[in-house]
Amino acid sequence: MKTLAGQPEILVVDDELHLRNSLSALLRIHGYSVSTADGGESAMEALQNSPFDLVLLDLGMPGVDGHQVMEWIKAQQLDTCVIVVSGDTSIDSAISALRRGASDFLRKPYETDELILKIENALSKRRLEKENKAINLQLRESERWYRYMVNSSPDIIYTLDANGCFTFCNDRVESLLGYHKETVIGKHFSTFIHAEDLETAQHVMQERRAGGRAAGSVEIRVPHGTESRLLTLEFNSFGIYDETGSETPPSYIGTYGVAKDVTERKKAAQLISYQAYHDLLTGLANRMLFKDHLELAIAQARRYSHMLALMFLDLDRFKVVNDTLGHAIGDNLLIEVAARLKNCLRVGDTLARQGGDEFTLLLPQIDSQEDAIRVADKIIKSFGAPFHIDGHELYVSMSIGIALYPGNGGNIDTLIKNADIAMYDSKAKGRNRYQLYASDMNVTFAERLSLEIQLRKALERNEFQVVYQPQINVISGRISGMETLVRWASPLLGYLSPQEFIPLAEETGLIIPIGEFVLRSAFNQARLWKHAGLLPQRIAINISAQHLEQEGFVAFIAQLLQEFELEGSMFEMELTESVLLNDGDHIIEKLQMIAGMGIKIALDDFGTGYSSLSYLKKFPIDTIKIDQSFMRGFPGDSGNESIVTAICAMAQGMQLNLIAEGVEETEQYRSLHTLHCNEAQGFLFSKPLSGRDITELLMKDAPLGPQHLRPQHCFNL
Repeated sequence: MKTLAGQPEILVVDDELHLRNSLSALLRIHGYSVSTADGGESAMEALQNSPFDLVLLDLGMPGVDGHQVMEWIKAQQLDTCVIVVSGDTSIDSAISALRRGASDFLRKPYETDELILKIENALSKRRLEKENKAINLQLRESERWYRYMVNSSPDIIYTLDANGCFTFCNDRVESLLGYHKETVIGKHFSTFIHAEDLETAQHVMQERRAGGRAAGSVEIRVPHGTESRLLTLEFNSFGIYDETGSETPPSYIGTYGVAKDVTERKKAAQLISYQAYHDLLTGLANRMLFKDHLELAIAQARRYSHMLALMFLDLDRFKVVNDTLGHAIGDNLLIEVAARLKNCLRVGDTLARQGGDEFTLLLPQIDSQEDAIRVADKIIKSFGAPFHIDGHELYVSMSIGIALYPGNGGNIDTLIKNADIAMYDSKAKGRNRYQLYASDMNVTFAERLSLEIQLRKALERNEFQVVYQPQINVISGRISGMETLVRWASPLLGYLSPQEFIPLAEETGLIIPIGEFVLRSAFNQARLWKHAGLLPQRIAINISAQHLEQEGFVAFIAQLLQEFELEGSMFEMELTESVLLNDGDHIIEKLQMIAGMGIKIALDDFGTGYSSLSYLKKFPIDTIKIDQSFMRGFPGDSGNESIVTAICAMAQGMQLNLIAEGVEETEQYRSLHTLHCNEAQGFLFSKPLSGRDITELLMKDAPLGPQHLRPQHCFNL
């Protein structure tokens, strides 16, 4: 122990009082703190109660002698040193004391200087031993923590000798790479590096610079020891030098390095990079990557004076598929479309998805426009085969616009714009075709934009008019129903038929508010006719696939019936065959709910699209309408006549009501009667009329059509 002044604490043990006192006085003079004990027992008690730096111990004491005290000190593992001061001068006694742990032996009587010297030496030795012990303990603790940190590190820590062979690696090399440390030590680093990264590894694995000049992070691929996969490790290293020698500069002895696993980070970065430049649905290039490729292609075409072609491709009527079959089917169709388009490409071409159902294609080097036409032809022909998507057989076509460099534009934006304009021109000319850009197309495109603007304003300005075309009972010649039609009376554009604006309304989504306007107008007119006692048997109203996809459409119909106090049996909803693309349960359920209100369901334009008997069985269809295109040349045209005859026979067999559209000639009327067609509609009987004119017609309650075709004259054939 030490006093408050920091003096070493010495315990003097002797059974002779005068020796204890004289020795204590001497030690105090030399600056030591002294305690005394008169025998072995009192010495052990003092040592048990307080620590001492040094014990001056007499051997020959009555009771517990000095040898026993040393045995006790050893057994108790007390941290103190002992100098024996004894009158026993035998060699055996001295040897015995030293064996029991005494640090020195001094015979009585002693020289004062010798005693003080031995005390100083013993205390100095003890102090050095304690310091060494503390240093060793600190070193062991430091080494333990170092090894713990090294082996618990999430990174590989290693050292290489001057030849590039491993001299050390931590446990992480086994858990991360699957190599036992013993198999790594002594091996050259190149044994564990991917062949393509060896040149890069040479620099970082044999780094000779130290400190801030050492190599920064370098990514290197390393094969896993037991699995067939590559890991990407980020290496940092610096040189190790022998600082102990006299050499200037110090000699290079190896490399110390740390390798961090960045495989997942690398994958994430690659995924982010991929997603930044690719369409996630189809895997094609996105518009950003496409523009990069186009910019490079234009620069090369300008430098080497050659042509390139840019195509803008758009799926025809994809919105119908999406709206009727749902987005999941639509997405799967886009994936298959992308795959089919890729099969039409040449080496070096770039195909991208612009968004929705729009694609762009870059042909970076062509000799003439014929090269682009050949690719466009190949694409259009490839779309002649159906797509099989989740049990659906779908036919879709592609409209293509082509712009050429340098003739149709000298920069990215101009080429894309002109290819887009050419694509819209191909749609306007019938779809399923390609169109080369021409400067006069800008006028057509501008007209389309103007039409869309006017169409949107037409709703606000109440420019739409509802008209009705009578449907005639073929036998009686009397009105059996009305088809509700819409016309656009534009102050700027004039009187437009549905064919001139309905396709655009469907593309822009304006068909929804236009359809709601027509429904409300028809229901209002039906109420007027009902109150006047002039209600026809049936009022037919056209609805689009988008209406059926609209949330709350069935509830809207029910609300109209309640609001206008009308029965569902007074109405018929006409659907185009495109709706039959969707045999989804939700569409069937909606149609069944509409039919449950008493409303009839009619299939319009039958025979022009996706006609299928299975559809007629699956959907609650009451009426089919023969498309007016089959009336052209009927009778007489063998093709159309065969189709009309077959449809009539099918309708009779399935007990469906049948209406022929576009009847304009008396001979058509006769033939339809012969084929037992139920109803007819067309200019032979009446053009579409306003509600007021139809009211006058209903009030006359007279047969329509030519006089000589009235029942008493024409049906006794």
